[in-house]
Amino acid sequence: MTAKGVLLNADKHWECPSCNAQHITREARPHVPMHPCRKLMGILAPYVEVTGSELDRRKQRHVVVERSDYIGSELVRVNAAGRPIQSIITERADGSNDNHVFAPTASRNNA
Repeated sequence: MTAKGVLLNADKHWECPSCNAQHITREARPHVPMHPCRKLMGILAPYVEVTGSELDRRKQRHVVVERSDYIGSELVRVNAAGRPIQSIITERADGSNDNHVFAPTASRNNA
């Protein structure tokens, strides 16, 4: 295997700052794996790449944003308690963040 092949297939280690779940990928393209987080009531949450010996949980966290508008007949993502979820934000101590938005799906009103 060439040196280029080794670099492209390097393991990336991920961990959830909320529930401590761990994941390993070997994908060369940019990506962020997600999982149904038990600490966030089953919401699909992104892992955070572990770049050091371990994830510093004090520097990263997930913030779940509930929908506050009228839902009507839209199909929306809900947590285990049935609350509609708009997005999940990953905040970092350096001020950077990622925002994963759960867009609603329109449905045909048969009334």
